[in-house]
Amino acid sequence: MNLPNKKYNIIYADPPWAFNSKKSGGSMKSGALNKYPTMSIQELKDLAVGDIAADNCILVMWWVASQPQEAIDLCKAWGFRLTNMNGFVWNKLTAKGNPFFGMGHYTRAGSESALIGIKGKTRDNVTNRSVRAVRTARIGRHSAKPVEFADDIVQMCGDKPRIELFARDKKEGWDNWGNEL
Repeated sequence: MNLPNKKYNIIYADPPWAFNSKKSGGSMKSGALNKYPTMSIQELKDLAVGDIAADNCILVMWWVASQPQEAIDLCKAWGFRLTNMNGFVWNKLTAKGNPFFGMGHYTRAGSESALIGIKGKTRDNVTNRSVRAVRTARIGRHSAKPVEFADDIVQMCGDKPRIELFARDKKEGWDNWGNEL
């Protein structure tokens, strides 16, 4: 599936990270591979995301806590300068509203983070600096992120050409790209 032949000022991505360890979801029944097709770091790097980025573009990309270096490398491979590893943080709650008790090597994860990368000039990418980084929200289906984060990105950057990569649901005002739409 090819990326669109269009330029975007906002790229929002939740890559289908592949895991090599059972402890990080690689072969567990509840792991990512059992929910959707995953991609290796090289397959992700090979996507021509840089080709769809406008001269001034912001990347907001969810990353996996067990793979910080891979997230940094992918951000750079796509042509972005990393500016914040925790640009957005999702403090997860269970469906019943209790703190989420997730996987983890050293501590049990109860949050996920999205990094922010910039291509071009920061002042042309971010027009509203009052958007909060941390949001508390209930979990949904496996890997689905709360829609409020997409709204926060638009509030932060303005109504500019934007795409969600690896989208699972269509969002109004966004171009959406992914094999689960």
